[in-house]
Amino acid sequence: MSIQPVILAGGSGTRLWPLSRELYPKQFLPLMGERSLLQETVSRLEGLTDVAAPIVVCNEEHRFLVAEQMRQMDIQPKAIALEPEGRNTAPALTLAALILCNALGPDSQPSGDDDVMLVMPADHVINDVPAFQAALQNGAKLAKNGSLVTFGIVPTSPETGYGYIHKGVSEESAFHVAEFVEKPDVDSAKNMLASKDYLWNSGLFMMQPSVWLRELGRHRPDIAEACEAAHAASHLDGDFYRPDRELFAACPSESIDYAVMERVGASGSEGTSTCLVVPLEVGWSDLGAWSTLWEQGAKDANGNLIQGDVYAHPSMKDSLLISQNRMVAAVGLKDVIVVETADAVLVAHKNSVQDVKDLVARLKGEKRPEQHNHRKVHRPWGSYETVDVGGRFQVKRLSVNPGAALSLQMHHHRAEHWVVVTGTAKVTRGDEEFLLTENQSTYVPVGVQHRLENPGTITTEIIEVQTGGYLEEDDIVRLEDRYNRHHED
Repeated sequence: MSIQPVILAGGSGTRLWPLSRELYPKQFLPLMGERSLLQETVSRLEGLTDVAAPIVVCNEEHRFLVAEQMRQMDIQPKAIALEPEGRNTAPALTLAALILCNALGPDSQPSGDDDVMLVMPADHVINDVPAFQAALQNGAKLAKNGSLVTFGIVPTSPETGYGYIHKGVSEESAFHVAEFVEKPDVDSAKNMLASKDYLWNSGLFMMQPSVWLRELGRHRPDIAEACEAAHAASHLDGDFYRPDRELFAACPSESIDYAVMERVGASGSEGTSTCLVVPLEVGWSDLGAWSTLWEQGAKDANGNLIQGDVYAHPSMKDSLLISQNRMVAAVGLKDVIVVETADAVLVAHKNSVQDVKDLVARLKGEKRPEQHNHRKVHRPWGSYETVDVGGRFQVKRLSVNPGAALSLQMHHHRAEHWVVVTGTAKVTRGDEEFLLTENQSTYVPVGVQHRLENPGTITTEIIEVQTGGYLEEDDIVRLEDRYNRHHED
């Protein structure tokens, strides 16, 4: 029996701002170790037999981040499915199910796969991996028999930030789902914890793709029809699967729970599925806020979790202190969150971290760039970072990966000066083509076609000085691009 991982890597992670940004959200950050949350999600399946290459469903604008992080793990996904815009988890899962049951784009052959899908959000922490894998094997057997399986976390406290699952009649090592319960108030959470009849809703699922599509068609035919139409008009763009943009955008936005799981109930009639829950005690956490990261991390004798260049006075207690660029010094505070990045600093009380989402919404409403991206911007060829900016100039540091190339492009409003700091650069400028090595430079006038490539085996570092009356990224006219991008993408 094979298991097909489906990793849901959408979302913006606004409560973990300023580390998490719209174009580089939390699932791509190494918050709990050297690997990102997405990479940790994939690695939890290492050692299990008969596990297929994952399908990763992500926002279109994050596609190169997914591809690069999978490349770093030497993993070739079965598909990287792109959502033109977020429509919640039910449509995302439906795309994966359609890929498995039908075809990866209109020009490919139907796979006919009906392996059990393991649906995992990419932003969870699980500390006991062997226990997690044992639960998966149990869940896979139940799902292979046609059940819709979810996993419930055995609660350790009266949490009000999670939904709950009420356990019904037991079946083997699982329970029928009596009901799903919305996020409770404190008193209700305490009562549910004391009863031992409730589990936290983890957002982890197992089911066959054919079963999911059948139950979705029964309970939410509008979502099923919209996704089927978008899939029928899909196409492959290199390594990426693209459903039709307009047809997918017309799909209702709904979660897996609301669309199907809560409607199936404890027992189905003939020809329908049952909904079962498998209890999990695996050191699980949903990294949804800074306070959760503090709870999960290793703390010093004063209860402080410290990352980076931080000087914490002994009077500091029970706080999270992160520095990415500058030395941070803290004295005499308790239960605070301090997160420093190159362009923004967050200071919050631990009890108010849920309000960070409201702060980010305000930043977005005012079109502040700090909510959208970091100062260091990742591109499929590498990255760039703004070093300085003035009235008619901008200085950037470009890092071009070995074998990578920027697009062949031109600008209407700016000229560019390039100085090679490390490595070798192959430069196309008009009809010319030449190499630059360390300490060599060149100049690209306004309106001249140009391209920068790294033909070497080490990263090429470039200092780029832009001059002109307009220096924004939308002054890029792409003439040729190996990554099939347009404009500032």
